[in-house]
Amino acid sequence: MKKQFNRMRQLANQTVEKRLELVKQVSHSTHKKLTACLQGQQGVDVEKKSKKLPLTTLAQCMVEGSAVLGDDSLLGKMLKLCGDTQDKLAQELITFELTIERDVIEPLYDLAEVEIPNIQKQRKHLAKLVLDMDSARTRYYQSTKSSGLSSNMQPTGAKADHLREEMEEAANRMEICRDQLSADMYSFVAKEIDYASYFQTLIEAQAEYHRKSLELLQSVLPQIKAQQESWVEKPCYGKPLVEHLALSGRDIAFPIEACVTMLLECGMQEEGLFRVAPSASKLKKLKASLDCGVLDVQEYSADPHAIAGALKSYLRELPEPLMTFDLYNDWIQASNIQDQDKRLQALLGACEKLPPANGNNFKYLIKFLSKLTEYQDVNKMTPGNIAIVLGPNLLWTHNEGNITEMMTTVSLQIVGIIEPIIQHADWFFPGEIEFNVTGNYGSPVHTNHNANYSLMPSPDMDQIERKQNDQCRRPLSVATDNMMLEFYKKDG
Repeated sequence: MKKQFNRMRQLANQTVEKRLELVKQVSHSTHKKLTACLQGQQGVDVEKKSKKLPLTTLAQCMVEGSAVLGDDSLLGKMLKLCGDTQDKLAQELITFELTIERDVIEPLYDLAEVEIPNIQKQRKHLAKLVLDMDSARTRYYQSTKSSGLSSNMQPTGAKADHLREEMEEAANRMEICRDQLSADMYSFVAKEIDYASYFQTLIEAQAEYHRKSLELLQSVLPQIKAQQESWVEKPCYGKPLVEHLALSGRDIAFPIEACVTMLLECGMQEEGLFRVAPSASKLKKLKASLDCGVLDVQEYSADPHAIAGALKSYLRELPEPLMTFDLYNDWIQASNIQDQDKRLQALLGACEKLPPANGNNFKYLIKFLSKLTEYQDVNKMTPGNIAIVLGPNLLWTHNEGNITEMMTTVSLQIVGIIEPIIQHADWFFPGEIEFNVTGNYGSPVHTNHNANYSLMPSPDMDQIERKQNDQCRRPLSVATDNMMLEFYKKDG
């Protein structure tokens, strides 16, 4: 019975020993990988750890960049906000990593490098004590045989007593070590729940770190969005019309008013306006300047085709056509009416259904195009020709189909919509209109590049008004008065 119990205890000890080795390997590997995840240097004070963090370096770079750009720059403001945020995130990261070091990494190190190795050393020490006891027992029994006594009789004498005491002492040390080893092993098994809690602590610390980081980011996002929304200089190409008007506080889209007012002064007699393709580089530059709200009127007034191209591009790049997707069927149905009077009435009904922003800008554009046709003998742009080149930029469907279809049926229908509206602009939109709504636009008088005439007054201005306007004319933004004077000298 005793042998069976010892056998069971031995098997149990072997199982625990194997588990000890496995736990040691896993703990050592996890400790190593977890330490590698730390961004700050391990085992140093908070200040040194903070300086070494990539987030701290990023925060310093952003704050320095904001100082260079200044608060009058949107980028400068963004960099300042983001730099402060990165610095706060760095502080949260330091707190998190210190917690992980104290509550997870160091305990894992103790488990893998101290506690388990101590138990394993105890096991090796027990093995040595077992050998010592076996050796002492062997010496004692040899002494018994040499004295000629039977095995059940104990030898007497000083030597025999010494050998017996040595054997008993060895056995006692072995039992003490075995009991201590068993206690350590059982304690290790019992404390597995404590070891497992290290990983619960890891997840809880990560959750807390990410929660605080998320709160920090969510608190700064409204400030960043507010800065973005309050910034006036925003792109207008490719943006919804209503959004652009709301942000800029305008009734007429900036590219439409800027291009129309410049064309009124320098492009009305330009042959093939809206039909002749401008220089690609010039068009790209003009669109970019319109997009950031900085326009040198004197530069572009020398190239009416670039101005017309920029206006066409703006209309075409609107997410929704100026004449809207919702009214597409109304426009097409109106164009299919054979009776002219009824067709005009149907087109008027569709015009009146346009949203206010679209209606205002459509009216503004049509009145300008109607004025452009007053010079059709020179510029060759009849209402029909204008409708052909501008119509597809004012109205299209969600699903445009193939190019062939666009160039045939649909395009012809759109021409049938735009042409009569231009022809009867004063009937559709009675009354005069002020094209220079904001009063910010003006450009020098230019000669036509395709026709033999020298001075071209704006058709909506008499000679006295034109003379007064010439005296007070100025570029829209970055061109200075000196540049304007120099331009007049060169232009004669």
